[in-house]
Amino acid sequence: MSESIKLTVVCPVYNEGAFVSQCVESLLKQDFPKEEMEILFVDGMSTDNTREVISRYMETNPFIYLLDNPFQTVPFAMNKGIRNAKGEVIARVDAHALYPSNYLSTLYRCLYELKADNVGCIIRTDVKTKTDESLSIREVLCNKWGVGNSLFRTGVNEAQLVDTVPFGCFPKETFEKYGLYDSRLDRDQDIELNKRIVNGGGKIYIVPDTYCVYFARETYRDLAQNSFDNGKWNIWTLFYTRNLESLSVRHLIPFFFILSLLMTLFLGFVFPKVLIVFALILLSYLLLVGLVSYRLSKEKNLRFSCLIKAFLTLHFSYGVGSLMGFVLWPFK
Repeated sequence: MSESIKLTVVCPVYNEGAFVSQCVESLLKQDFPKEEMEILFVDGMSTDNTREVISRYMETNPFIYLLDNPFQTVPFAMNKGIRNAKGEVIARVDAHALYPSNYLSTLYRCLYELKADNVGCIIRTDVKTKTDESLSIREVLCNKWGVGNSLFRTGVNEAQLVDTVPFGCFPKETFEKYGLYDSRLDRDQDIELNKRIVNGGGKIYIVPDTYCVYFARETYRDLAQNSFDNGKWNIWTLFYTRNLESLSVRHLIPFFFILSLLMTLFLGFVFPKVLIVFALILLSYLLLVGLVSYRLSKEKNLRFSCLIKAFLTLHFSYGVGSLMGFVLWPFK
């Protein structure tokens, strides 16, 4: 290991031409000493201009490197980056995000101060194009009624022990002790690794000292597709790991919601009185979403109808995705 390199930043990329430039720019503005860090972009053989953009930055920044990831998945990219890392600390970043100048130095410092196995911070969700639709999606993805009790989305005031953080900053020894990313998982690989660390006795902290800005999907269609895939992979992650502790309860709530609706609706055709239960479940949900959307529309000056659509899209697509995860697993 090179004694001069203390921090390795690993960023999986694939067709990120629309985002990678601003990501690189924010990493170049970090106050962490450049002579003590390296940035590894691990590319899944992009077909857009991602590689060209990164190559241009490499010409003037010798600490930036481009590695190939023919498998095209995030866990393969992360594992390749970790194996090639010269730093004693690994910071996992995402091309869809921006990072304030103190991001890397803060996580690096907190990692040692807290004697942690992983440290992360809150995500401030944003969108590049501001429309009624995209702004409503942004708000729902920051709201506890949209994403549950995810502290990295709702925020903290002091360092807290948690079960997962986005991205993360790890001592390299963490991977030696708890293993690398599970290469079978196209999604949930961060959550599964963090749960493995915690279940193995490790400590993960979220700190309020810095943050990152993540750019969300901007249309209901893209939100639905992303949420569907997340829900599907929640179930497949449980099947792959054969461990119920690979995820948190909040990840399965949309699935149980959709399942309760389908079961009561199906039983209602045989036992009509059960349809009352179906109606109560659905109306209670719609009432809650309506009240939350109304409050947000007044507080944030957002369109009520757009907020309703965003909540419904997020929850139903996530839950249906989880249901399809069960249905499709035998064919995977």
